[in-house]
Order: sequence, then structure tokens, then C-alpha cells
Amino acid sequence: MIRYLIGIDLGTTNSVVYYIDKTKEKPLPELFKVPQLTEAGEISEEELLPSFIYIPDDKELPDGSLNTEWNGKASFCVGEFAKKSSPKVPLKVITSAKSWLCAENIDKNSPVLPWNRNNPEKQLSPVEAIKSILEHIKNAWNYKMASTDKNLSMEKQIIVVTVPASFDTVARELTVKAAAQIDLKIILLEEPQAAFYSWLNNNGEMWRKKVSTGNTILVCDIGGGTTDFSLIKVRDESGNLALERVAVGNHILLGGDNMDLTMAYKVATKINAKNKITLDTYQIHGLTYACREAKEALMADPKAKAQKLTVLGRGSSVIASTISSELSRGEVEETIIDGFFAECALDDAPVDSRRSGFKTFGLKYETDPSITKHLAQFLKTNCKTQEELPNCILFNGGVTKANSIRERITSVITKWANHEIKVLSGTNPDLAVAMGASCYANVREGKGIRIKAGSSYAYYLGIETSMPAVPGFVPPTQGLCVLPIGTEEGSAFDLDYSGLGLIVGENSEFRFYSSKIAREDKFGKIIDDIAKESSIEELPPLAVTLPPTADIPAGSLVPVKLRIEFTETGTLQVWCINEKTKSEWKLDFEVRKDSSSAN
Repeated sequence: MIRYLIGIDLGTTNSVVYYIDKTKEKPLPELFKVPQLTEAGEISEEELLPSFIYIPDDKELPDGSLNTEWNGKASFCVGEFAKKSSPKVPLKVITSAKSWLCAENIDKNSPVLPWNRNNPEKQLSPVEAIKSILEHIKNAWNYKMASTDKNLSMEKQIIVVTVPASFDTVARELTVKAAAQIDLKIILLEEPQAAFYSWLNNNGEMWRKKVSTGNTILVCDIGGGTTDFSLIKVRDESGNLALERVAVGNHILLGGDNMDLTMAYKVATKINAKNKITLDTYQIHGLTYACREAKEALMADPKAKAQKLTVLGRGSSVIASTISSELSRGEVEETIIDGFFAECALDDAPVDSRRSGFKTFGLKYETDPSITKHLAQFLKTNCKTQEELPNCILFNGGVTKANSIRERITSVITKWANHEIKVLSGTNPDLAVAMGASCYANVREGKGIRIKAGSSYAYYLGIETSMPAVPGFVPPTQGLCVLPIGTEEGSAFDLDYSGLGLIVGENSEFRFYSSKIAREDKFGKIIDDIAKESSIEELPPLAVTLPPTADIPAGSLVPVKLRIEFTETGTLQVWCINEKTKSEWKLDFEVRKDSSSAN
């Protein structure tokens, strides 16, 4: 019998684990404190597992410094010690591993992280990095919870892993793949939904008195590395309140890390003006870490005094000395509130700064730091009238722990909506997602209300139109909707489209597209020229190679039908079915460096 329902917040900055023990009289979510290295050779159990991976050079640390009882002999480490090492050796520490699953034009299965280290033997692929974080959690769980009973090992429990609502099907599939490599079968859940499940759990039946039919709830999740928005609608179904997630935002690489770096550069400017010292890259990394600590202290306690900052000296002018400065509450609020949460109009949109013709590969960081503008764009896109703007807001993520930030966001939305915005309280922004994930596992077993959600994207198959050759004219590509937004997990559709065929022994590709706002498109709808639809983006092609058999030699054309499945785990699968033999082949996304389009 499965005993534990495990929720894992696979965070950009921190990962958290909760679980529910089904054998208890009153099964409630419990926090799993994750064992980890906090210094070389020193171990403790912490609420948060920083999503940092430190890969030192050979002989950089004393032998055995990274070894643990649960991971054995190790050449790298995950967690607090890796995070602490980041300012000192930034090119040896992997950060934002989750976001690299969405990086443009790189092979997610090739060793490229830490970025720019240029030493494949000391680098991991994005998929391996995610696998490594999950493997640390799995091994730590098995060490603490299953050392005397292998039936309690994580591999044998129900596991829900959270991902950004903005993750497309490629990033979702790669997350599942990473887990499968360590024998974990996982269910995916969007992070904003998980935060809301935590709120539902904490409020019990009282939640029905805190929201009303017709309310639109904004889940505003601002973490260390990313910002995520979702809208949940409260509906009436046969006299009962029901919940439906109706919209998700973009994958916005903007969060607390940007704020820390901004403050670091501001302090560096003060140091330069006062001491005539220009900090180098390593000192900026160290100062950024110090600014993060100072920011959290100042924002958490209204009575906190200005925080002292120290930077290790480098170079002949500062031998055996340190550089000191300080950060005041006023400087923090001016930098963060005015820089990242400035008041703006609902019609304002983020400014995409002009980019050079040459661009490096890597993460697509936002060029406009205004989170309020990104929020305005999200609400303008998904709310057709002013009346549809949110009535309620649930904050999540470490950044939103600051009262001043919550107040500014609420004030801005109130002005846009011209009606009261109710703040839903009662969750821990650092822990809510993992707790909600464990609650969702419980809901799947019929215990609690379930948020109706389904696919957050609509998906389309690209079909080349058949036209006579015309000089200078490229025939348009049609788009056939094969999975509408809102399709429930566990759904499957047979695509009734003739003329599809695969060459045996050769790689065959299908063009695929997605949209997160085309909510009116239904299964089977044809878009005449999908390239002209600005709201629809092309994904990497879907590809498959059919192996030759005794009956079907290489070079043969095999007519196939397609079956579309939106699985119970939350991933999209496309299958080719031989019309004669009924044999099946799964199409896989070609996530390679030379992909013709970005994720």
C-alpha cells in the first residue's frame, strides 16, 4: 500500500518537500527537512534545499568533503553549501536549472551548465541538473524515511512535482524525463495552482466564505528567479462553488535575484564614489549575496536598522583589508518598489529593448524590470473588460513576503479595476507550493475540492498546403488544432486527418505550434496561415524514426493516423499509428541546438 503523498516544489531558487502520511488518523501535510551540506563536511537538515549545484575542480576541496551517507562518494553537491559557494566560484555553480529547460536554441541533453565554464567534464545538461536536484531529494528521503523499510522509498510513493504554469510541453516532458532517469514516476502541477491548494487546505471549509461566485483570483507568484501569474475563476456548479484556472502568464525570468543584483550595483557605485574602488566581477557576486541577506532582514522587520555590508578586498590597493558599506531601508524600498513595482497604466506593456544583431545563447532574461508592466500585459490579454479584472489576489514567493510590495501591487490593481481587491492570506510564501502539491495528491484521491484546469496551452499541427510553384511565393502552413486549452488530463483524441505518412528507416518530422491565449480554438479547427498568428509560437519539431521490419523494408511509405494524449501526469504525447498493423510509435520533440525555432 502506498503510504505517503509527496509534494516537491522544484523551485528556481529553492526546493521544498512536503508529505502526507495516509496511515495517520488525521493525515495533514508535514514538512520534510532536507539533509544537505551547509559547509564542506558539515551536514544539517533545513526547510529549504537551495536549487544550486556546485561542481568543484579536482583537488579543489579536501577528499571526502562532499560525501554524505545518503549520496555516498560525490563529485558535486546540491543545496546550501553550493549556494554559499556561488559568490566565490560563480563559474562552478549551476543556478536557475529549471529555467534552462526553456532556454533558447540549446540542446537540453548536452553538458552546458554552469554556462560559459567550457569544461564538459565539469558541466551537466539542464536535464541532468534537474535530475541531480531530484536525486538528492530522493536519496535524502530514502535515508531518513525508508532505511528500515524499502516499501517506504520515494520510488514507491505518489509524487507531485510543481512546474511553472508557463512551462510548455517540451519543458514539462523534460522534467518528467529527468525524474524517470532516477526511477521516479511523477505527476506535474502548476506552481500557482499548488499555492492555491495550500490556501484551500489552510482554510478548510471556510474558503467558501472568503470568495464568491464570479470572483476572479489572481495568483501572483514572485520568487527568486521567476515571476508567474495565473487567474482562477470561482464558478457556480449546481449550487456549489467550483474553481477553474482560466489563464496563465509567460515564463518571466525576473524576480528577487534581479533585485539583489540591482542593489549590489547601487552599493558598488557608492563604494566607487567614496573609496575610489571599482569592484570586479567576483566582488559583485559577493556583494549581491550580502545585499540579499540585508534586503531580507530590512523587508521582514520594519524596525530593522541599516545593514552593514562587507566585501573582501582584492588587488594591491586593498591588501589584507575589506571594503565596508551599508544598505538602508529607504535605499531598499526605493530600489525595489520604484524600480520593479512602479505604478503604471493597464495599457502599459514591458519595453523590449533593442537588441544587437549578435546574441549569445542562454536564458532569455527580461529586459524591462517592471513587474507591474508584465502584470498589466497579462491582465490586459486575459481580461476582456474591466469587470473581469481580479477581485482577489493570493501572493506567493519569497519576494511577496514584504508588506510594502504586496501593498504596492494591490494598490496598482485596485486603480486598474476600480473595485476592491481582497488579499487572501494564510499561507507561507516559501513553503506553500510544496504543501499545496501534497494536498493536490490527496485531492486526486477524492479528498477535497479540485481546481478544474487541464492543458494551459492549445496545440496545433502544422500542415503544408499543396499549391503550384509560384516564384517568390512560399505556400502558407495551415495549423490544425489538436488539443484545445482546458483539455483535462487523461484525455485522448484520434486525429481524423488523411494523407499523413512516414518513411521507414528515415527521420520524419512534424511541425508543432502552441498558444496560451487562444481559448476559443476547438479540436479540429483549421487556421489558414498559422505563421501570421502572433499569439501562436512554433515549438521544436516532433520527430520519429520507424525501424524497418521483415514486412516493411527501409524506404517504404507507411500511412499513419495520429492520436493525441494529454496524460494524467500533465504532459502531451503524440502517437503515430500504422493504419494496417495498428503498430504505434511515439513522436518526440527535437530539442537540439540546430532547432529551427526557439522553445
